[in-house]
Amino acid sequence: MSTFQLVVNQDEHDRLEELLDRKKPPVPQGLEHLHYLLYTPFRYKPAAEGTRFRRKGQRDGAFYSAEQVETSVAEVCFWRVIFFAESPEAKIPQGFSDWTAFSVSVSTDAMVDITNDPAPGLKNLADYSATQAFADTVREAGGTGIRAISARCPNKGATVTWLSASVFTQSYPIALQSWKIGIRHDGVLAIREFPKLTLRLKAEDLSADPRLANCDWSRAF
Repeated sequence: MSTFQLVVNQDEHDRLEELLDRKKPPVPQGLEHLHYLLYTPFRYKPAAEGTRFRRKGQRDGAFYSAEQVETSVAEVCFWRVIFFAESPEAKIPQGFSDWTAFSVSVSTDAMVDITNDPAPGLKNLADYSATQAFADTVREAGGTGIRAISARCPNKGATVTWLSASVFTQSYPIALQSWKIGIRHDGVLAIREFPKLTLRLKAEDLSADPRLANCDWSRAF
């Protein structure tokens, strides 16, 4: 929820944000110059059982991105559905929610590419034990990123997971885009406002993940 709904002017908003920020984990040392969108993935520990390239409770960060915006949007759509599938009492919003996509400027000579022929365990849709162990190995070897095929994108676009904030060559995000995402009875619809682009993810394709095998799509509009 936007904190603007809780205050009456900009000064109060800034003060509230300052107070809330004090309750959060400290920004990792050396990353204070970065925009919060860039340092946030390195600020918090992952929840639940971890993420694809990050173990539960692991302090080492992971900045998930993709080479094409369509791939990132497909990943967001999937996790949007996961949230409601695992929260059966939560009402799926009617219509669309607003999202912002952005680009970052990076440079590295220590990225590992597993797009060509990854080991079977690295392609598992729901079990992240192999990918988490692999990411630890990459980190120990001094690697800063992992390039892989998206598990969610219909076009099999490439994701890039940055394991170190040292790859950022600019401190602010660039090239922002406005998107609208809506969960429907037959899948997920994502629309970029300008330049116009529409993406459709079918329910049957998303349901290949075992966590969505019994998803009740009829809850959506």
